[in-house]
Amino acid sequence: MAEITRRIGLSLGADICWPTCYQEIMKRLDLNIPMNGDRIRFEVARMGIEPFDLREHVPFDVVIDRLTHWYNTRREWIKKATILDDVYVFNNPWSVQSMEKLTTYVAMMRLGFPIPDTWLIPPKEYEHQADLQVTLERYARFFNLGEIGEKLGYPLFMKPYDGGAWKAVTKIDNEEELRKAYDGSGRNIMHLQQGVFPFEKYVRCIGLGPQTRLVSYAPEAPLHDRYQMAKGFLKPEDAALMRDMTLVINAFFGWDFNSCEALLKGGTWYPIDYANPCPDSQVTSLHYHFPWLIKANIRWSVFTAATKKPLGQLTWRRYFKLIEEGMTFREQLDRYLKIAHHRFETERFEAFCDQHLPHLDEVAHEFFATQTARDAVHAKVKALYPEHEVEEFTGLFWERIQSCRDDEPPGTARDVAVA
Repeated sequence: MAEITRRIGLSLGADICWPTCYQEIMKRLDLNIPMNGDRIRFEVARMGIEPFDLREHVPFDVVIDRLTHWYNTRREWIKKATILDDVYVFNNPWSVQSMEKLTTYVAMMRLGFPIPDTWLIPPKEYEHQADLQVTLERYARFFNLGEIGEKLGYPLFMKPYDGGAWKAVTKIDNEEELRKAYDGSGRNIMHLQQGVFPFEKYVRCIGLGPQTRLVSYAPEAPLHDRYQMAKGFLKPEDAALMRDMTLVINAFFGWDFNSCEALLKGGTWYPIDYANPCPDSQVTSLHYHFPWLIKANIRWSVFTAATKKPLGQLTWRRYFKLIEEGMTFREQLDRYLKIAHHRFETERFEAFCDQHLPHLDEVAHEFFATQTARDAVHAKVKALYPEHEVEEFTGLFWERIQSCRDDEPPGTARDVAVA
């Protein structure tokens, strides 16, 4: 019997609180998992940034990536690592690089998801480059922006076709506001998307591997209050639909960690923003939900590292072949879900966690009452808030974590709707 070490790399940017908590709980777990006649132990290391030899083999089995959506040097290292050494990474780096919102909207439209009507419009301004002027003179067509607005109806939203983090998103209530927003959009290529109003519920579903957590979301609230702590806000059938949509979206695009925002109106859930493959992970936004994220991250990273799970390929045609005329969306979704569960190895994952991580809930529950955990909260708050608010918000987020500990003691179901 050999002792094998699996190495988990943390690819970090401004992250402070979650990697501290992740590493501390991993130390306390002190995992030593029997598998295929060997004993598997785990090391966790924060990855540095430095020049690299393309032929150099990579010292990690799994990478939890929080950086490559904007830092290309790390993205290229990870792409090299997946090709040369079969490293498993959250998330597929080619998918993160290429799947702007336009692609995700169109793909889910084809799968029958009720995506609000959306147009793409040319940019208002251009960066000068060779052949631009002659191209525009020959082929650019004048268009009536007001007519497009009328077709979509008001209110509508203008947002970058490849954007995120609410950057340059504008709610527009009439043609005058539409023209003003377009005139100010500069070189951005923008979507115009039909607004879903009035809506009854706004929900964000976080997916991490086959694990999900549904949260009532309030986008108009300050950052520390957007993720609500409400309970009993979803019917079981609505919770199941949101979870299933999220799993299918994530499996389709090769995302291990993503969140899906959807609005409920008239009995239909409209996904409006679900290309978020680097979701909120900080205690300053998640607070009450922060312990769930850490535990879900540990379960999925340990499982993928221990089993040497392959990264897998994007195979969209398999989904498209399942579509038949006359099927309801729920019938279509059930078919797609079989592929998603196969992609995430849901049954094998659940059995693995039951066998090898039954003590995680207890260890995490104890950890989130320690000074070390509170210090991690304080460090993140200190990095974001003015000095005179640090103690106030540290206390607020710590209190919410303790509420989570009270509400979700060890043994609580892993997929939580807070409903």
